[in-house]
Amino acid sequence: MDHAAVLALYDRDMREGARPESSDARVERSGKVVRHLGGDGGWNGVLWSELDPADAEEAIAEQVAFFTGLGREFEWKLHGHDRPADLAQRLRAAGFTPEPQETLLIAETGEQLGDVRPPDGVRIVPVTDRAGVELMVEAHEQAFGREGSRLRDLLLARLETDPDTLVAVVALAGRTPVSSARMELVEGTAFAGLWGGGTVEAWRGRGVYRALIAHRARVAADRGYRYLQVDASDQSRPILERLGFAALTTTTPYVYAP
Repeated sequence: MDHAAVLALYDRDMREGARPESSDARVERSGKVVRHLGGDGGWNGVLWSELDPADAEEAIAEQVAFFTGLGREFEWKLHGHDRPADLAQRLRAAGFTPEPQETLLIAETGEQLGDVRPPDGVRIVPVTDRAGVELMVEAHEQAFGREGSRLRDLLLARLETDPDTLVAVVALAGRTPVSSARMELVEGTAFAGLWGGGTVEAWRGRGVYRALIAHRARVAADRGYRYLQVDASDQSRPILERLGFAALTTTTPYVYAP
């Protein structure tokens, strides 16, 4: 994989040329900044910027004024290769708070297409309705230890308005959800984004996580996507790297609350 070429493609298609996450959201360009305005309960933030030391502070102030004027908290999604080199310090000086850093990992879809199956007694089920969403949220809450209402709202809205760009799955042991994950298919690009992938503690280390990746890779390949993309935490990064994912850059959310 040519990392520099893939990173440039990712910046062009997934950041500068980003699509709205839902039918009631929008993406707009403001000078050298591309920002996302979420619909009801959706995500608000800066996706991409092309700044230099002379204009960075002005651009940051403009985005703060814009989102504050709407009464919205927002996130500046800073990537490790973004410029200027001191953009992180400038965001902190402007009142942003950094959240934990993640790593942008990429794998070619074809490399994840081995004959991988879930462990005995576990089956992977597509999520296509409210009942499936509830199972997925239950697994998510147990795996990550946090409340899943935002995930529920996101999934239900996407299944209703734009189901062709979402692949949601839940792993069941009998009738009990033990893991869940989703994949975002960005039409017109080479990238399928992997999200979630949380497994309840008692089922970790048995191959459920790997099986969910392979399942989504098969779907992505069938639909013509070349790359799988993950924003990986420090916990999941070693697992994904053992599966052939490679790091392209880091990504850190910088949050501004009015």
